[in-house]
Amino acid sequence: MSASHTVDRVDRVGVHALGTTALLVVADPDGLGAAEEVLHGELAAIDAVCSRFRDDSEISRLHECAGSAVVVSPLLGEALSVAMRAAALTDGLVDPTVGRAVRDLGYDRDFAAIDPDHPEPTAPARPAPGWWRVAWNPERREVLLPRGVALDLGATAKALSADRIAVRAAEAAGCGVLVSLGGDVSAAGQAPEGGWRLGIGDDHERALAEPDLTVTIAGGGLATSSTTRRTWRRAGRTVHHLVDPHTGDVPDGPWRTVTVAAATCVDANIATTASIVMGEAAPGWLAERGLPSRLVAVDGRISTTAGWPEPAEGT
Repeated sequence: MSASHTVDRVDRVGVHALGTTALLVVADPDGLGAAEEVLHGELAAIDAVCSRFRDDSEISRLHECAGSAVVVSPLLGEALSVAMRAAALTDGLVDPTVGRAVRDLGYDRDFAAIDPDHPEPTAPARPAPGWWRVAWNPERREVLLPRGVALDLGATAKALSADRIAVRAAEAAGCGVLVSLGGDVSAAGQAPEGGWRLGIGDDHERALAEPDLTVTIAGGGLATSSTTRRTWRRAGRTVHHLVDPHTGDVPDGPWRTVTVAAATCVDANIATTASIVMGEAAPGWLAERGLPSRLVAVDGRISTTAGWPEPAEGT
C-alpha cells in the first residue's frame, strides 16, 4: 500500500526496504541500537518469506508447489492467517488471490524497476480466483494452493511487519518505539510525553517536509492507502497497485487517500485498503466499526468518521 506518515522526533534510523522507506523512532536514544537490530532482522525475514519478486522467497516456492499441500514456516503461516482474516472481515474486498491481477497490471517487479510509461496496454482484467479457494489449516500451518492461483500478500504483510517490529523493538529497547514502513505505522511501549506526532499526506515522502495535517497517537496502528503514490502508465492509462478483487482491475471509486487509526497497523491497513476498493460506502462501513478515519476524494473533498478530528478550514 502507499502511505503517508512522518514523525517529528530525532532519535531515529531510516533504511530502504520492502520497496519503500522504513523508519524507526525510539523514545529513549539509549535503546536505538537494540531497536535497530530488531528492525533489520524483521525486515530481512519478511522479505525472504513474502516477497513475490524473489525467486528464492518462501512464497515463490509455495507457488511452485501449487496443487500439493505444503507446511509453511511460522512467519509465512502468520502472514497467511492475517491475509485470510482480512479477506473474511471485508467480504473479499482485501483478497490475497489478486497476485495474477496485480501482475497483469504491470506490477511484476520491484516498483523502482517498473517502466513508468509503458506503451503496451494491460492484459484484460480478470476477477481474482477468491480467497476461499485456498485451503489453509493454521493449526498445522498447512496450505494447499490451487493451480493457477497466485498470492499477493502486499496488502497485509507490510503492516504485519510494522506491528511485529514495534512490539519486538520496544521489548528489546526497553522504551517506546514507533515504526513506519512506507507509512504503515505501528507504535508500542511507552510513548514519549505528548505522544507520537505524525504528519499525514498523500505521499509519505513528501509528508516529511510538507504534511497535509499532523495527528498524535499514543500507541496502536495508523495506516494510509493511496492511489496517488505507486502509479504508472500503460498505453496512456494510469494504473496503480490497489486492485478490486471482483474485477481484477484498479477500483473506480471516489477516494484517492484513506487514513485509519486502529488497535494494530494490520487492522488499520485492512480498513484503508477495503475502503479504497469499496468506494462511496466506505465512510458508513468505517463508522459502523468505530474506526476513526479520514477519506480524501479525487476532487479534494474530505470525509471523516468515528471521532477523527474535524478538518480545519482549507485542509
